[in-house]
Amino acid sequence: MHQVQKFTFIILACWLGLWAQSTPPPNTPTHMTVTIGHLYGREAPLLTATDLSVTQSYEPLPITSLVPLRGERAGLELFILVDNCSNCEAGSQFDDLRKFISSQSPSTKVGVAYIREGRLNVVLNPTPDRKQAVQALNTPTGNKPTSPFLALAELIRGWHPNSSRHAVLMISNGIDPVPGSGPQDLSAEAAIEQSQRSGVLVYAIYHPSADYATVNFQRIYSGQIQLAHVAIETGGEAYFLGFGPLPSLSPFLSDIADHLANQYLVEFLAKPGEASELQEINVKSKIADVDVTAPSRAWVAAPDAIDRKPSGAR
Repeated sequence: MHQVQKFTFIILACWLGLWAQSTPPPNTPTHMTVTIGHLYGREAPLLTATDLSVTQSYEPLPITSLVPLRGERAGLELFILVDNCSNCEAGSQFDDLRKFISSQSPSTKVGVAYIREGRLNVVLNPTPDRKQAVQALNTPTGNKPTSPFLALAELIRGWHPNSSRHAVLMISNGIDPVPGSGPQDLSAEAAIEQSQRSGVLVYAIYHPSADYATVNFQRIYSGQIQLAHVAIETGGEAYFLGFGPLPSLSPFLSDIADHLANQYLVEFLAKPGEASELQEINVKSKIADVDVTAPSRAWVAAPDAIDRKPSGAR
């Protein structure tokens, strides 16, 4: 009789072990910042969680919260990242940029950084002092072209985490003189991964170097493509018209300001993998005339790492 009970216990233990292995882990609390854009002068609607859908591998995920990032939750840290090699007729355009900085809401802190000779140079960490931020902004003087995306990734890695949104406005031609082999620019992919891990939105404005007319147009086009790729994948947007300098930054800066004023923090339960990693997430609006811009991936923690943040997380 004792042997029968022992045998039954072994079978039950094996069955419970198999059941535990076949039971999927619980969904993981995850979040990302999304933007309601392209309103074209219309007043932005106040959305609720029922107005959005969040899917992962085509499967709907439960939305636990949708917080409008305004009022007490409007805190924003915005870094202006200027590529020093983008020095073509920069004077008047940078007057637009100074006005943009001065017009930011009191809840926004502005930092200024440069890419010089391939190195990141942070001259001012995010501050509410508009005068200090404007004084820190200088027009680029030109230098040897280097990958702007390595500096972007470095900037985001060194950004201290806090409760505010984080966004970067990048002024660059996007040209990497030593791109990775194959169709992908490895430095751009690294910047995208770091931005998505840290929840940083990237807005990019193309601005060429003074010798752009003598540069191979294929390289210029490739730089614009990479700027757009980084911006779109991180939930931001890129702006350019042709290969020359923009006649004015003002309309594009106005569009960026509109985006930053109409953002939400969406919290949802995602399906985790065996390890913490970036997962493809799709966020859409259920309202026909409202567009939603969101990062293509979100950082989803593994079940045993809910209380731990990834390296560089913000």
